[in-house]
Amino acid sequence: MARAEAGALRLRVASALALAPLPLAAIWFGEPWLALLTGIAGAVMAWEWGRLCRRPSARRFAPGRPEAELVGVVVLTVAMAAIGPVWAAAAAAVLGAGLVFRTARRGAEGEALWTAAGTLWVALPCICLLWLARDANAGRATLLWLLAVVWATDIGAYAVGRGVGGPRLAPRWSPRKTWSGLAGGTVCAALAGGLTALALGVSPALPLVLTSAGLAIVAQFGDLAESLAKRRFGVKDSSGLIPGHGGLLDRLDGLLAVIPAVTLMTLIGGRSVLTWQ
Repeated sequence: MARAEAGALRLRVASALALAPLPLAAIWFGEPWLALLTGIAGAVMAWEWGRLCRRPSARRFAPGRPEAELVGVVVLTVAMAAIGPVWAAAAAAVLGAGLVFRTARRGAEGEALWTAAGTLWVALPCICLLWLARDANAGRATLLWLLAVVWATDIGAYAVGRGVGGPRLAPRWSPRKTWSGLAGGTVCAALAGGLTALALGVSPALPLVLTSAGLAIVAQFGDLAESLAKRRFGVKDSSGLIPGHGGLLDRLDGLLAVIPAVTLMTLIGGRSVLTWQ
């Protein structure tokens, strides 16, 4: 069992290292690459969600099915967020969720409410990501910090949870997640926040360290939310796209929760979280 766990961890690390350069490069070089990658990732996650919410006997992509409409809505809203006002893209996402709900309910091939909720679950974080990137002073740094926090959370939670074990965090949602994993992810995220503060010369560093630790908890609950959906529909992974990780949705579920949280904090604070004192 230990050998199998070690092999799974190596596969996860190899997949993460292979995928990491893409978002890092897109963030660094900015538009149009960031919008393009966000649109592609959003389309893949929309397809995975629509497929997840369907009956196992009808999980192939086809025009006229809810997941086809879901993909279209996500791609459209990402394009709108890239070239126009964010509020219009958000409004389109809400309207699109209504259309997806109608299509899913009419087809009776999945749960309409779950399918429609996935439209917002995928589209809104994509829109928020592009909005955060518009900050000329701190957009790039904010996105890089977000990735560092979420990746640190994932690594810490996996390593500590598997190594220490202990009481389950939410056994009815995800039987393998533990309180020790949550603690490990939180500590690693706090370290990532501290290193970010050091690299950017942010002083005092404590607000960013505490914010990073709090976002680790948000990321874990994003992970749990997707685990709940997978258990609801009897699916182990959203797809088999990424070796060791399952689907793209499985890999980015924590990020989908963290991005709106940071957006909300930015709106409340009136500036990037990285500039808070």
